[in-house]
Amino acid sequence: MKVIILAGGLPSTLIEEDEKMPKPMAEIGGRPLLWHIMKQYSHYGYQDFIICTGYKGEVIKEYFMNFYIFQSDITVDLQTNQVKIHRKQTEDWKVSVIDTGKDSSILKRMYMVREYVGNETVLVSYGDCLSDINLEEMVQMHQRSGRSATFAVAHPAGRNEVLTLRQDGTYRGTQCGVRQDAWVNACSMILEPGAFEYLGLNAVHPTGNTLMECLAEKEPIQTYRHSGFWSPVETIRDKTWLEHLWATGQAPWKIWEDEPK
Repeated sequence: MKVIILAGGLPSTLIEEDEKMPKPMAEIGGRPLLWHIMKQYSHYGYQDFIICTGYKGEVIKEYFMNFYIFQSDITVDLQTNQVKIHRKQTEDWKVSVIDTGKDSSILKRMYMVREYVGNETVLVSYGDCLSDINLEEMVQMHQRSGRSATFAVAHPAGRNEVLTLRQDGTYRGTQCGVRQDAWVNACSMILEPGAFEYLGLNAVHPTGNTLMECLAEKEPIQTYRHSGFWSPVETIRDKTWLEHLWATGQAPWKIWEDEPK
């Protein structure tokens, strides 16, 4: 399965030096959020990525064009302009970086990359959330459900829109307030090819609905209830906390093993 990463939003305001950068390029532990997200998916064997860009998409393109240089140590001979790569490191990833427009909605971005997906099930992630969602379990649940869409949901961080779920776990709508058993969209989902046709109708004639609301109009949406770690990266406080977890070796989303140096 391919993985669509939605990385086309507004510039990051997490810290001053990131103000002119796409938020997925804001760094945790010296690596972009985008890298952390891709490492999680790669851990489960999903290594074919489609990245939907918008604001300063060229920054993301440059990052992947020079990925092995950013990952490795180098020596540059300034007289000859020759570059020697030391301890070359890279990833076994295929990455398509697609410009989906600075002001496009999520629905439109998804619809614009449908030709890169083909007629297959696809995983989708937002580019500014970190989690330790078990993607293998989520995919298995989706396959058993027979639904056209499965969304991961998690407990709210305190400022999120609360989702109302039926007894069988399907999505019913949103509500105000936070309850002890509240769930929010955890920014990770699985879509069948048929879902893109419905997204196309709403992309051409926008209703203002969220992606989840849009698909729920067609049929009940299956949800995967994730009780582990999940964090959107929206504020300086979020970023500082995640930096601390990474620096102290306590990052719950780091489920992969480091490559030997």
